[in-house]
Amino acid sequence: MKADSNKPMKRKQYERELRELHGELVKLQEWAKHAGGKVCIVFEGRDGAGKGGVIKAITERVSPRVFRVVALPPPTERERSQMYVQRYLPHLPAAGEIVIFDRSWYNRAGVERVMGFCTEEQAKGFLQVVPNVEKAIVESGAILLKYWLEVGQDEQTRRMEERINDPRKIWKLSPMDLKSYSRWYEYSRARDEMFHASDTAWAPWYAVHSDDKRKARLAIISHILSSVPYEALPREKIKLPKRQKPHGYEEVNFARNWIS
Repeated sequence: MKADSNKPMKRKQYERELRELHGELVKLQEWAKHAGGKVCIVFEGRDGAGKGGVIKAITERVSPRVFRVVALPPPTERERSQMYVQRYLPHLPAAGEIVIFDRSWYNRAGVERVMGFCTEEQAKGFLQVVPNVEKAIVESGAILLKYWLEVGQDEQTRRMEERINDPRKIWKLSPMDLKSYSRWYEYSRARDEMFHASDTAWAPWYAVHSDDKRKARLAIISHILSSVPYEALPREKIKLPKRQKPHGYEEVNFARNWIS
C-alpha cells in the first residue's frame, strides 16, 4: 500500500486497491478449483475489531461455493459433551475449498475463558492440545492461516457507541459484547497466553492493527494472496453468441404486478 501509514486511507484509493485484490482472489478461487487446493482461514480479535468487515471484503466478489464462511452458533447440549474441537472438524476445507472461520476453536481460549463458559482447566487443556490439532490439519494438505485483529481501546469504544446509536448496526451489539467490553485486560491476558501456546512454526499467528479498517482489510487480503501458491489459469477468449431470432414471438405483459 502506498498510503502514509499515519493517515487514514481515503475511499478512492481503498476501492482502487481492493478492486485489484478482488481480481487476484478470483484467480485464487479458480486455482483452488483446478488444483484441489485447501485453505483454512481463521479470524479472531476483540469485539469491534472488524472481523466481519474483513470477511465481507474477501468474499463479496467470489463464489460462496468455494469461499465458505463458517460462523458457528453456541454449542448444543450434545456438542458440549463432545471433544471440544469435534464440532469444528466437519467444516474444515475439502479439495477446492477456501473456508473462513468467523471465530473458531479459539473461542475456548478467548470468549469462553474470559466470560466463564469454561473452566481454567479446560482452557489450559485446550491450549496444550491445539498445536497438535493444527499440525494434523496442515499435514492433511491444508494451508492454515490465523489472523488476530487488534483494535485500540479508543477505537473499540467509538465502534461500540456507533452500534448503540446507529439503527443499522444495533443488531451487532449483544449483552455479551457489553460484558466483554468491560473486561479489556482479561482479554489481553487471554490473548497473550493464546499466542504463547499456539504461535507455532506450522501454524503461526499473524496480527494486524485494525483501527483503520481499510488498511487492515487490504493488508490481510494481500497477505492471504502471498501465502497461497496459486497461479493464474489460462483463459480462452470469450465471445457472446448471437441471440436466436424471435420467429414470430411478441413480448406480452406477463406479470400482473410490477414494482419500481
